[in-house]
Amino acid sequence: MLADESALQAHVLAVARSIAAKSPLAVRGSKEMITYARDHTVADGLNYVATWNAAMLMSADLGEALTAARERRPARFRD
Repeated sequence: MLADESALQAHVLAVARSIAAKSPLAVRGSKEMITYARDHTVADGLNYVATWNAAMLMSADLGEALTAARERRPARFRD
């Protein structure tokens, strides 16, 4: 493998680890928002995002993220 390929692979793995450490709900929601926005108007997309954001505020993941940040530790999200 060439040096550039190794650097690319290392960076891709770092990005994947970063995404995997996030709330599964937030990752799923982000994918959903991207797909929805692609196929709808900006106004419809913003309304959809607002609905998802309201639902995410009620998830246990938000509490865990805030607690982990306060305790300066990695968040532990349930699958």
